[in-house]
Amino acid sequence: MSKYNLTELAEQLGAQLHGDGAAIISAVATLEEASAGHISFLANSKYRKFLQQSTATAVLIKAEDLEYCPVNALVVNDPYVAFARVAQLLDTTPAAASAVHTTALIDPSAKIAASAHIGPYAVISKDVVIADNVQIGAGCFIGEGAKIGANTKIWPKVTVYHGVTIGERCIVHSGAVIGADGFGFANERGQWLKIPQVGGVVIGNDCEIGANTTIDRGAMADTIIGYNVIIDNQVQIAHNVQIGDHTAIAGCTVVAGSTKIGRYCIIGGACAITGHVEICDGVQITGMSMITKGITEKGIYSSGVPASPNLEWRKNNARYRQLDQMYQRLRDLEQQLAQLKAPAAE
Repeated sequence: MSKYNLTELAEQLGAQLHGDGAAIISAVATLEEASAGHISFLANSKYRKFLQQSTATAVLIKAEDLEYCPVNALVVNDPYVAFARVAQLLDTTPAAASAVHTTALIDPSAKIAASAHIGPYAVISKDVVIADNVQIGAGCFIGEGAKIGANTKIWPKVTVYHGVTIGERCIVHSGAVIGADGFGFANERGQWLKIPQVGGVVIGNDCEIGANTTIDRGAMADTIIGYNVIIDNQVQIAHNVQIGDHTAIAGCTVVAGSTKIGRYCIIGGACAITGHVEICDGVQITGMSMITKGITEKGIYSSGVPASPNLEWRKNNARYRQLDQMYQRLRDLEQQLAQLKAPAAE
C-alpha cells in the first residue's frame, strides 16, 4: 500500500501546506468518515459543517476555507481535481492480470511485449500486437490483428474483435464488446440481406470504456473514439460513430450509426441520439433526452420529462392527447378575434 507524507503530496499537487508536513496519508475518505491517516476534500463551501467536525489527518481545500479547517490542510485551486490525483497515487485496485498465465492461448504470430500480463484462459489471436505493461484479464478474447497500446488495462471477459485498435493508458471493463458488427442490412422485398462490416474501431489514448458497453465496428470506414473519452456502463455506440476528444457519455445511452459528436460534450444517462446527425463541441445533453436532429450551438439541451405524482401525470397526459384539438380551437378564436377587430381599425 502506498503512503505519502503531506510534504510529498504538496509537492505532487503544487499545493500550499498548512500543518505538519511529516503527517502520513495512506488512504482517501469522505469528510464524515475520514480518520487518522485519511485525506479528504472540501469542494463546496456549503459543506463546511462537515469540515469543522472532520477528524481526517488532512483536507484538500480552497484558500477561502482555510480558516474553518481544524486539521492539516493542502490549499489548492480545485480540491476535487486534487482529490482525484491523490486517489490515483493511493490507488489499491489490483492488476487485471499478473505475468502470462500458462492457460492463456496465444497465437505464435502475436507480438507481445515482455512486460505485458495476460490472465488465465485469455485468447490472443493471429497478428495481435500488445504493447508494454498491458494487462489482459482472465477469459478475454483479442481478435486477429488487434492492437493494444501501452499501459492499457483490460478487465476479465472483454471481447475485442479483429482489426480493433485501442490506445495507451485505456481501461476497458468487464463484458465490454469492441468491434462487433454494426447493424447494417439491406431489404430486398422483405428479406434482410447482411452488409459485411469491414471497417474497424479506433480508440484513442486515455479512454475508459464501461462494463457491458458495445462499440460497433464501421461498415467501411472506422468507428472512432477520440482522446480521453469516457463512456459509462451499458452504452451502445453504433457503426461509424465519431466521438470527439474529452467527451463523456453516461450509462444506457444509445448513439445511432454515423453520428458525429464533438469535443468536450457531456451526455447524460439513458439518452437516445439518432443516426447521421452532428453535435458540435461543448454540448451538454441532460438525462433521458432524445436527439433527432443536429446541434450546431454549444449549450444545454433537454427533452426528458421529470417524474411527477401519478394523478398529475395522468391529467397532463390526457391534456396532451387533446393538444391538437386545443390548437385548432385557439386558431379559430384568433381568427374570430381578428375579424372583430378589423371594422374598428377601419
